[in-house]
Amino acid sequence: MYIKRSALKKLLKDNGAKRISPAAIEELERYLEAYAIAIAKKAVLLAKHAKRRTVKKSDIRLAIK
Repeated sequence: MYIKRSALKKLLKDNGAKRISPAAIEELERYLEAYAIAIAKKAVLLAKHAKRRTVKKSDIRLAIK
């Protein structure tokens, strides 16, 4: 678990949710973590391809596209 459930609950509440089921938070957590992991893997590959050990903002942006 990389993303705290309390942060996800706050995100949903800040965007208008009055009540949130634990299953909804778990599903959002699962989706966001999978998406973030995919982006991170692509960004690392881009940095390696550029012969760098540092992942830069530009790597993240390219990985998102």
